[in-house]
Amino acid sequence: MNIFVICTVRGATDEYKRTLESYVGQLESDGHSVHLPHRDTDQHGRGVDICRENSSAIFKAHEVHVFYSSKSQGTHFDLGVAFALNKPLIVVENEDYGPGKSFPRMLDEWESGYV
Repeated sequence: MNIFVICTVRGATDEYKRTLESYVGQLESDGHSVHLPHRDTDQHGRGVDICRENSSAIFKAHEVHVFYSSKSQGTHFDLGVAFALNKPLIVVENEDYGPGKSFPRMLDEWESGYV
């Protein structure tokens, strides 16, 4: 299965990257092909090129896995692409949320099949 991991890239700490790489390592050892943006997307290009490269990889993915942070603009862009393509979503990490509508709640709803 092809999997795209949506996560923070800009400003990501080494510890966060190690967490992502450990998660991806497990998926890959299980036989999946995984696109991890800080590793697999050319981060030296223009912003529009990064968005196009990620969009193409999301299009090819069977599902997307998200480590959600409301502070990451790229995460929101990639989620929009995945939502528009009606990709199945696995929420690996989410932010706490309370009652009422919120983006983190929507991610849990999406994962549960409400989309």
